[in-house]
Amino acid sequence: MTDVQRQPGKWKLYGVAIAFTLTVGFSFFGIKKCALYADSLEILAYRYIAALIGVVIWLAARRMMGKDSVKAPGRPKFHLYQTAAFYILFMIFQVVAMFFATSIEGAIVFTMVPIFAKIIGRTVLGEKSTLLQNVFMVITVAALLTLVILNATDIDLNVKGLILMVISSIFMACNNVSARYIRDVFRPIEITRCIVMGGFPIFTVAALARAAYRGNIADFFEPLLHPEFVVWALFLGIGCILLSAQFMSYMLAHMQIVQSTVFNSASTLVSIIAGALLLGEPLYWYHYLCGAVIIVGVIGLTLAPADANNSGKSLGGSMDREESTSVNDEAGIGIDHAENTDENDQGSGV
Repeated sequence: MTDVQRQPGKWKLYGVAIAFTLTVGFSFFGIKKCALYADSLEILAYRYIAALIGVVIWLAARRMMGKDSVKAPGRPKFHLYQTAAFYILFMIFQVVAMFFATSIEGAIVFTMVPIFAKIIGRTVLGEKSTLLQNVFMVITVAALLTLVILNATDIDLNVKGLILMVISSIFMACNNVSARYIRDVFRPIEITRCIVMGGFPIFTVAALARAAYRGNIADFFEPLLHPEFVVWALFLGIGCILLSAQFMSYMLAHMQIVQSTVFNSASTLVSIIAGALLLGEPLYWYHYLCGAVIIVGVIGLTLAPADANNSGKSLGGSMDREESTSVNDEAGIGIDHAENTDENDQGSGV
């Protein structure tokens, strides 16, 4: 079983990681803009509509350029669908949780995704991290958690919303672990396409059904009358679902889980900086201090040496072992048969 991707250069990998952090970071700004014209469910539906348009254009362009690769037969698609399902469930629980919890509460829980992913990755895949990596991860998460709490104007925890947010974050961590597991069998664009094709009907139908239940289905289409909403919905769909899922899958294919997921948390820092630069929101001393610590933690975690043998199990490796076992079993049957034949021949000679 050969890897579906060559190992990229470090600069390319770090470039993708930075692009992911910036894209997700600015998504908070985009959501604020869209929230002027639509609610959370409608925004999510339009994000997936935009992402679907982006996927269709992407795949059509690749086919026109002759880059539509031949897919190896016999790949277990269940693992691909499972990875996409984890991401979609993360989105579903996040949207439902926002009816009970505030965005600040969600951000606080979301900072724990790297820890959830590390625990699940260690348990399921056997992926190990070094002491130095663990130190940098704790530093980053602690600084980010401090930043979110200090930046909050009002925290009034809702138990139901908190539980839903925790479940949402666990599903996100499961998505990261699952994407890491299938890294050498399925390409990032295949994972992204599956996420978009699964999420599009779910959220679009849900938003339309709710509008129909309220008796005015035209409300669903009303945000399209506002050019600002259309522009930011396209950004949230193509940039923050299509590209960010593509970036994260690419990172997980070439980085350990503990390294990849920390960039997701660092996007919160980007969102705060974007709010200050674009919306005129104030920056205080703790923004600079926590921001500096987060940057040090991310850089340290990324550059910390890690043993390649600690990368954990993969789907390709499991398939290789199954094929090897099957071949050995067949060879063993042949050997046993030959040995028995030799013994019979010797017995007949005697």
